[in-house]
Parts: sequence; structure tokens; C-alpha cells
Amino acid sequence: MIPVDTLLAFMLASLILIVIPGSSVLFAIGRSLALGRRAGVLSVVGNTLGTVPVVVAVAFGVGAIVTSSVVAFTIIKLAGAAYLVWLGVQAIRHRHAHVQTAPLAPASSLKLVREGFIVGFTNPKTIAFFLAVLPQFVSPAAGAPWAQMLLLGGVFLTIAIISDSAWAYAAGTARAWFARSPRRLSTLSGVGGGLLIGLGGTLAFTAPSS
Repeated sequence: MIPVDTLLAFMLASLILIVIPGSSVLFAIGRSLALGRRAGVLSVVGNTLGTVPVVVAVAFGVGAIVTSSVVAFTIIKLAGAAYLVWLGVQAIRHRHAHVQTAPLAPASSLKLVREGFIVGFTNPKTIAFFLAVLPQFVSPAAGAPWAQMLLLGGVFLTIAIISDSAWAYAAGTARAWFARSPRRLSTLSGVGGGLLIGLGGTLAFTAPSS
């Protein structure tokens, strides 16, 4: 079993890393600004679920193979970046749809979670991050390393989903205020789409060592 002091240290380090706005936070904010609170929070849920297979892969050593293979890393990197850019372009293209007088049918929860899952699963920084951080908190005397890394990964994801959901909710709340003006809402949806495109472009240039 992981020592309590080690677990607390990991939780503190995770909190610091998660609270500082990174790719997951920008994704949550961009989705909320473009589509609203519900879409933002559900995207966060999907993003977190997409990270679960990454944690499992790292715990059992598959992550090391991916990050050591330039081809595998590049494929994952470009796929995730392209998908983010596509989501951003869609948000910009349909930004005026959110200000129509007739209510539109909201996107299904499954679709929003699925889109978030793809983003989380294809984020190249996620594998590199867990490979770099999780082993640092593994104690040889605390049992199987893979079990410890699974536990630590679960703790990290729990903190992440709470923090990212808070960011998404806050951004969605700000969007609700902008919704009082059709022009402001249209502009804000475009900004959200621009954030997603910018994030996709950033991930496209991510190096395996970052």
C-alpha cells in the first residue's frame, strides 16, 4: 500500500499541475464558450474517460513503447490535433446557430462525451506526463508498481475532473451572460472555436520529450 505521506505529496503535486491552465483546461473552456455549460462539463467527463486507457497503458508499460516510437507518437499527435481543429472549425461555422430565435435540439450527451473521449485519448502530452510523473511516486516496498500507478492515476483523474468541470462551469456561466446579446454570443462561440483550433495547433508541434 502506498504510504500516506507519499499519497498526500502526489495529491498536492497533482492539484498544482491541474489547476494551472493546460490543454485540458483550455479544451473545457473552449467547449463551454462555444456550446454552453452542459457541453463543457460533458466534454470534461469524456476527456477524463479518454485518459483512463492511457493510465492503464502507462501502468503496464505500453506508454513507454509509444513515446519511444516516433511514428506511433506522431500518428497519435496529429490525429488528436486534427480532431481539435475540426471541433474548433465546427464551432466557428455554426456560431450563428446559437442565436436563432427557434430553439435548437442540444447535442446528445453521448456525442459530447464521445468527442471529449477522443480528445483525451489522443492527447500526446498525457502519455509523456504520466510516464514522467507516476514512477516518481512508486514505492518498491508498497507492492506491485503497476497497481500503485493505477491508483495514483485514478487519484489524478479524480482531481482533474473536479477542477476541469469547475473551469467548464465558470466559462459556461460567463457564456450565459453573453447570451443576452446575440452578437456577443456569436462572437464568444467563435472565440471558443478559436481556442480549440489554437490548442490543436499547439499539440501538433508537441515533441515526445515535452
